[in-house]
Amino acid sequence: MSEQRQDIPDPTVLHLLQPDEQLYLKTRAIDAVLAVTDRRLLVADDQRVLLDISYDRLRRVQFDIERSRPATLVIVPESPSDEPQLLAIPPEEYERAARALAVIGERLSES
Repeated sequence: MSEQRQDIPDPTVLHLLQPDEQLYLKTRAIDAVLAVTDRRLLVADDQRVLLDISYDRLRRVQFDIERSRPATLVIVPESPSDEPQLLAIPPEEYERAARALAVIGERLSES
């Protein structure tokens, strides 16, 4: 399930990782990238980091798929000071998004 950091040339995510942090996977939304690591969730666009939280600061994740539209991935942090993220996931990213959800679910069940 994990991917090697050197196999993912996306500078939006790579420069945010700690030297010993493992990137499990990333998925591309229409306007941002979601990265799932062994420590945290990152959401970033080309300009800035939109969300950077550890799993114990995550309250809820919701994934909705509708006909003829991109799926909606909602990430709700525990703290109101961390802005919830609403990501539009294109159909070609559904499989990666599903794997991301599985990892996130496993991490949430551990905390």
